[in-house]
Amino acid sequence: MPRDTLTRDQIVQAAVELLDAEGLEGLNMRSLGRRLDSAATAVYWHVKNKDDLVVLAGDRVWDEIALPDLDAVGWRAAAAALATGLHAMMTGHPWLVQAFGSHLFHGPGKARFDDRSLAVYEAAGFTGAQADRAAATVFTFVLGNALGESAMASLTRRFSRAGGNAEEAFQKTMEQAGEVAMRFPRLRARVERPEAADYAGAPDGSFEFGLHAILDGLEARLPTVKT
Repeated sequence: MPRDTLTRDQIVQAAVELLDAEGLEGLNMRSLGRRLDSAATAVYWHVKNKDDLVVLAGDRVWDEIALPDLDAVGWRAAAAALATGLHAMMTGHPWLVQAFGSHLFHGPGKARFDDRSLAVYEAAGFTGAQADRAAATVFTFVLGNALGESAMASLTRRFSRAGGNAEEAFQKTMEQAGEVAMRFPRLRARVERPEAADYAGAPDGSFEFGLHAILDGLEARLPTVKT
């Protein structure tokens, strides 16, 4: 695709798709050019470098999160919907979680989400810095929950590129972790339960449990919120 017909929007969308398929380590201008059927040099007419492209792609995916209508639902339902949408977006694009450690993300997509998030907690009754803290608490919880799937995706790609079998490597590691866990009474009791899938796996519903526990805690603080 010639540079005069290539648009930044096309480049950013292709970058998101390449990042989803290959991760941060698989994104480079040559691979992106092949995906766009264009010379790598044509991409540089629209973006400065790879880091700039990651930031643009990172902001694009925030648009996938549906924003709840505060006139139609209460603040708790809206907060849960935002958090669930954020979790789905992050686990759908696991490279974004990794990129938080090396890039400073900004742009209209993230700002759109942040603005609605603050509106949710202001609707609950939080004001000023308290609304910021409430939003940050939920965001950090979601980010931490998405970290496991992000790490798994990265490790799977790493094993595949090295010609190894990711599933066998994970199974061996879980067996070793289980052997260590048997030395500790509470961990041993969990490993020995018939329903235990593996030592590292969280029980079903853990995300929902944690999210609602946080929202319960925030709601309990509302009577004592100070500006």
